[in-house]
Amino acid sequence: MQRETTILWVDDEIDLLKPHVIFLESKGYHIDTVNNGSDALDMVAKKQYDIVFLDENMPGISGLETLARIKKINNSLPIIMITKSEEEFIMDEAIGSQIADYLIKPVNPMQMLMAVKKIADKKRLVSEKTTMNYQSQFNELGVEINNAATANDWKIILKKLVFWELELQKNGIASMEQILQMQKTEANNRFVKYVVTNYESWFSKPDTDTPLLSPNIFKNKVFPAIKNGEQVAVIIIDNLRFDQWKCIEQMVSTLYNVEDEDILFSILPTATQFARNAMFAGLMPLEIEKLHPDLWVNEDEEEAKNNFEKELLQKQMDRMGIKASLFYDKIHNAEKSQKLSNDINEIMRNQLSVLIINFVDMLSHARTDSQMIRELAYDEKAYRSITQSWFTHSTLFELMKTLASKNIKIVLTTDHGTIRVTNPIKVIGDKNVSSNLRYKQGRNLDYNPKEVYEIRNPQTIHLPRINISTSYIFATGRDFFAYPNNYNYYVSYFRNTFQHGGISMEEMMIPLITLSPIR
Repeated sequence: MQRETTILWVDDEIDLLKPHVIFLESKGYHIDTVNNGSDALDMVAKKQYDIVFLDENMPGISGLETLARIKKINNSLPIIMITKSEEEFIMDEAIGSQIADYLIKPVNPMQMLMAVKKIADKKRLVSEKTTMNYQSQFNELGVEINNAATANDWKIILKKLVFWELELQKNGIASMEQILQMQKTEANNRFVKYVVTNYESWFSKPDTDTPLLSPNIFKNKVFPAIKNGEQVAVIIIDNLRFDQWKCIEQMVSTLYNVEDEDILFSILPTATQFARNAMFAGLMPLEIEKLHPDLWVNEDEEEAKNNFEKELLQKQMDRMGIKASLFYDKIHNAEKSQKLSNDINEIMRNQLSVLIINFVDMLSHARTDSQMIRELAYDEKAYRSITQSWFTHSTLFELMKTLASKNIKIVLTTDHGTIRVTNPIKVIGDKNVSSNLRYKQGRNLDYNPKEVYEIRNPQTIHLPRINISTSYIFATGRDFFAYPNNYNYYVSYFRNTFQHGGISMEEMMIPLITLSPIR
């Protein structure tokens, strides 16, 4: 049962306001009254109130002084200031002290009721309205999911699902959040079927439905601005999901106009070695291996898989006839992050700058390995919250403020997203099989083909093969691959961790945002 809203009314003429008090009580609110600031402070110190009505002009301790002292006792307590005066300095001081609202005397009972409802009932009314709106769109969204046939259909669906996920979370509507999660699961099941049916054709017979893929990011979104003479910084936040972008969008929009909010499709495997190398090279992994064998590192080799990103990008620029000067930096630890602000001079000297930010990816891996981080980012909601908190206080946000002041355009994107896995799928392979939980590359793989997306001839999707019998399998939805050996331990360790490499909306459909400085 919802607790009764309790109001403290402080006014030296409170006896004259008895009809107002009776009116509010008739609407279900409990009212305590005092006629001076000292008594008000005593009441606030010993009792929990939801709202305080505070007269600005009282003998003894003034309304403004009482306001300041109440805030020291309970800074979050909403206070509605009631004043006879409309003098600017009084309003400035009251608003500066973070009042929730103010009313000008003489007040009538309906004004008081509306002021209370704006505060006490706002959350309830917003929650009810949000629930009603989602319920009204639930069936419509379900039809869209069932009928989705193009990449653009899926972009629209993802944006709607993320919108409702954030709206329901913001208003704390747990019952509707559960329903939305079931609808997201159904959407992912349908999305997997769409990808499995169409993925190979995106390379063999590209058409108008072929989405923007990893190799075409610079060609389609960056190089046109460079040719137009603009100075561009490409910020790649490794492992950033579309919902995480929406959580930081409001902060970014204080500095930049969102010129274009697009969704690109990460190639398979949705892993850095493949997707990000393809992005920088402007080529699929198989073509990188053929054209630049010295810059491609196969999965069975010990060398780091992303050591040649700058070189690959320079090769793409040369191939496309882009003559711009290039600056590249990778921020992969806290020490390096502190030096990010020093990059501004290099960025200013070059027409194209590329910054790789690894925090979100590190958080994802740390969550798997650390029990403490796992508890902090226990689900998608908490994962978004940590991402938002990091960005708010990050050197990246500070750098973006500087870039905005220097009139530098930003293209913000990522190489792939991530999904929280829950369902283990048994797979058997030799010691040379890749270790990723969402895809496997190797020979002599043993699995149930009905549970995976299998590619026996990797060349059809432009992936290299280590040997003639190499094949790829991809996990879908929330599945992850587990070996039969020590199966129970393996499953308990990795279940509910965030992984990438397979097929899901969260991994494949990722943000590609073009930002223009607010002038």
